[in-house]
Amino acid sequence: MEIIGTDVRPLHRRALELTTALVDRIGRDDLGRDTPCPPWDLAALLGHLVGQNHGFAAAVAGPDDAPVAAFAPRVLTAPAARGWRASAARVAEAFAGADLTRPVLLVEISQELRFPAGLAVGFHLLDTVVHGWDVAASLGLPFRPDDELVTAVLALARLVPAGPERDRPGAAFAPVLPSAPDDGDDAGWPTVLRLLGREPRAGDLATDVGVLSSG
Repeated sequence: MEIIGTDVRPLHRRALELTTALVDRIGRDDLGRDTPCPPWDLAALLGHLVGQNHGFAAAVAGPDDAPVAAFAPRVLTAPAARGWRASAARVAEAFAGADLTRPVLLVEISQELRFPAGLAVGFHLLDTVVHGWDVAASLGLPFRPDDELVTAVLALARLVPAGPERDRPGAAFAPVLPSAPDDGDDAGWPTVLRLLGREPRAGDLATDVGVLSSG
């Protein structure tokens, strides 16, 4: 799938729905669970996701550039899904009304470069799907996006720089992991995870896992 110049907003909405289905399953006692994003526990991971939703929404909706503070993690109150749902609705609405060709500043990626809003949707799509997997892994739930989402996030994951910045504290993604011979014939999803520094679980290698309903 060619990402540059492609309107991925329908896929982005689907990704938000899938992650919402996972967040809806989080109980108060789950918030202290470990995640694949140390040192974050599940509460901190959700706070990061909500902050990113608000930050991207502010950056795309404009008219002024969104400051670093717009992306700051939020402190969530129970139920956790309430804060997530509000932020997901805001970012989806911002992207829906965006001119995809307008250059926007995403200060957490670069304080100088601007990216077309359409590519910003792709960045947020990748973040949403991969962190959705993080939430699922924390809860011990299966999560494998459908093939269309996998194709999109694989193309996006290959755009993420794999240099030494991955080793720095606070890096968005851990260093790339090597591929494995047992990834199966359809290795797209395991490849996404490994490109972003995550070790796939046994269920992630199956092609018939399916996805959780956003119900």
